[in-house]
Amino acid sequence: MTYQDEIRKAAVATEGKPGWQAINAESVARMRVQNRFQSGLDIARYTAAIMRRDMAAYDADPASYTQSLGCWHGFIGQQKLISIKKHFGTTDKRYLYLSGWMVAALRSDFGPLPDQSMHEKTSVSALIEELYTFLRQADARELGMLFRDLDAARAAGDAVKAKSIEHQIDNFQTHVVPIVADIDAGFGNAEATYLLAKKMIEAGACALQIENQVSDEKQCGHQDGKVTVPHEDFLAKIRAIRYAFLELGVEDGIIVARTDSLGAGLTKQIAFSREPGDIGDQYNSFLDCDEIDVGQVGNGDVVISREGKLLRPKRLPSNLFQFRAGSGEDRCVLDCINSLQNGADLLWIETEKPHIGQIAGMVNRIREAVPSAKLVYNNSPSFNWTLNFRQQVYDAMAEAGSDVSAYDRARLMSVDYDSSDLAIEADERIRTFQRDAAAQAGIFHHLITLPTYHTAALSTDNLAKEYFGDQGMLGYVKNVQRAEIRQGIACVKHQNMSGSDLGDDHKEYFAGEAALKAGGAHNTMNQFAA
Repeated sequence: MTYQDEIRKAAVATEGKPGWQAINAESVARMRVQNRFQSGLDIARYTAAIMRRDMAAYDADPASYTQSLGCWHGFIGQQKLISIKKHFGTTDKRYLYLSGWMVAALRSDFGPLPDQSMHEKTSVSALIEELYTFLRQADARELGMLFRDLDAARAAGDAVKAKSIEHQIDNFQTHVVPIVADIDAGFGNAEATYLLAKKMIEAGACALQIENQVSDEKQCGHQDGKVTVPHEDFLAKIRAIRYAFLELGVEDGIIVARTDSLGAGLTKQIAFSREPGDIGDQYNSFLDCDEIDVGQVGNGDVVISREGKLLRPKRLPSNLFQFRAGSGEDRCVLDCINSLQNGADLLWIETEKPHIGQIAGMVNRIREAVPSAKLVYNNSPSFNWTLNFRQQVYDAMAEAGSDVSAYDRARLMSVDYDSSDLAIEADERIRTFQRDAAAQAGIFHHLITLPTYHTAALSTDNLAKEYFGDQGMLGYVKNVQRAEIRQGIACVKHQNMSGSDLGDDHKEYFAGEAALKAGGAHNTMNQFAA
């Protein structure tokens, strides 16, 4: 529907209503255009369709991969999307990621917490709602500026410019993009997972990422002590999420099944098996066991019978069972195949390093069973990217017979190597990692979980060092405000960004000439007009 169509529609809605003579149809149309999404479910349905189209585009051409950054506040997500539109002219294939780690560390009423699912579960859905509130406000702000330009063009009698602005309004691209949201291990049993999934979908999430760890033993994927669950337990939660999507009418909803098996050496349960070779038996086959005879069964021992042998799984004092060392990749592949064959749409393999060869090796095995398999991948700040890639280049050089005597592999992070050929090659591999991994390792979506956590810390450190030091006010003016002005950062006009001009528009709609507006000649934001 075009802008003029909206005006005509509003005119029909208001025409002839007793006492409505002060209601302006074009003002109504503007408010409707600025508030395209009426609910979180509207957003979830809209963004799910985007993701499905993007997944199909990636299947046709792996160069069409998608990206996101993790954002822990609505303002951060809003500024990210405003920046993307400014620099690239489109938000296509750019999403938001909601990190459970950052919710725990930054959004819990308990204060900063580790990534162990101890934060309030509803804080996740609350952040989704907050992110979309800020993105919708970004829409309203940008459209409001277009409406002001339209009024100015009309006042100047410039019909051509007015028509051009209407075209921009008709073709406006929303800041509302898909959110891939972290539901951790489901915060309890399958029913708890279903209830939280509904809250997250109602807030606007079209893609939920769930991991195969034990919920009450949940650990960050890059820390030790991870404990996985048997496949049937995990599938119950995948089904719970699918039911939540379908119940709420988000039929294109995306489920991202994450496996932590690569770094998880423990399980809390021995899987139930009906017959040899079923999924429970396959899970149990990875247990680290000792073969025993009946006379060796001790008090409280748990034993498994397989192929006529009696096996005693190794059980720790924590009552957890141990997997065989070196079985992680095989368990990952089985996890992924089983998840995709039982309702998951995308995979997430949490690795210990960003190595394309390692990821591709697993994906190729998965694709033997499910050819369309593709990944969401964590370009994690928990990796030391500089050291990892310099070591990868070092190893490649050594394998090729090149002279590496000038380098100390253990010290490759050192600034001493920054200008070396090895470091330059490593940086180039980092630069092209997403493109190369999308093409070679089946990665559809690249995300960074915690980038804005780190940028907030870094920028605050730099400002504190300057402002509280010898630079004083110049530390803010030179490195923040002057840079904002010259780089065209939208929030340099922070009153406008907070909604002051939108409020003025509404005051004029509601009170006409009697409106007391904030954006007059004495508003200091006018100093930033030049």
